[in-house]
Amino acid sequence: MFKKLKLDELNRVDIETFKRSNNNSVCVILDEVRSMNNVGSIFRTCDGFGIDTLYLCGITATPPHREIHKTALGAEDSVNWHYHSSTEELCKQLISEGFTLLAVEQVAESTPLGTFQLDPNKKYGIIFGNEVEGVNENVLKYCETCIEIPQFGTKHSFNVSVCAGIILWELLN
Repeated sequence: MFKKLKLDELNRVDIETFKRSNNNSVCVILDEVRSMNNVGSIFRTCDGFGIDTLYLCGITATPPHREIHKTALGAEDSVNWHYHSSTEELCKQLISEGFTLLAVEQVAESTPLGTFQLDPNKKYGIIFGNEVEGVNENVLKYCETCIEIPQFGTKHSFNVSVCAGIILWELLN
């Protein structure tokens, strides 16, 4: 018989310890994500995978907001976040800071997720796009690679928050 663990048995760290021990080599960028529920869910996913920084760009909503908090459940306090009105300008900044940018997008030359591996000597920015339009084409020109999640059903995409969970698990695992 399985015994569910209580919260105090999970050995979770406090926010200050989390902020001191995060993964500084990977950041997440949301390019024009319109749903606050998706934004909150991605905050929570970033917390779960120890992502240090989440960039919210364009129309992407920012905390504090009730709809973000509903799915983030406080992760908007543990994950560092910054707002940028222009994803393109952020890309230029991150490249100048030594980041390699990856877009999660279906393009003719995309790399299947299972075949891409992060170089432990590099810093990465992983860009997730709008729920309908994906990553803006003007942003793609700053990316070294586009990663695509192989799919086998009738739909052509995953929800952006589900996509973030799949991508981060595979790349950081």
